Amino acid sequence: RGWPGNRLHREYFAGAARASAEDKPFGLRIASSGQLVHVAPDVSALDALAAAGIALPSSCLAGVCGTCITGVLEGEPEHRDQVLDATEKARNNCFAPCCSRARSDVLTLDL
Repeated sequence: RGWPGNRLHREYFAGAARASAEDKPFGLRIASSGQLVHVAPDVSALDALAAAGIALPSSCLAGVCGTCITGVLEGEPEHRDQVLDATEKARNNCFAPCCSRARSDVLTLDL
C-alpha cells in the first residue's frame, strides 16, 4: 500500500553522479533544420547544443529542476534526470539535455 508515485514530491539538491567511461557519443538532430549536433562522451547534450549555437534555458545543470526539458520526436533517451516520473520517462517523448544521454545513435529533438 502507500502513496501512488505520481502523487509524491521529492526534492533533490544534487544530480546523481555517473561515470563518463559508460558514456558513448551520439547525435542530436534538430527537427526544424535537420542540423545534426554531435555529442562527445565527455560533453553534455546541453553543452553540445550550446556550442552549435542552440541555447536552451537551463538552471541546475544536474537534472533536478526541469528547466531544460526538451521534446524528443525520434530515438530513445537514456534518462538520468530526477524530474520526470517513471511514466513520463517510459513515453520517451522528452529528456533533460543537461544530464541525460541517448540509448539510440541519434535523438531527433522538437526544436
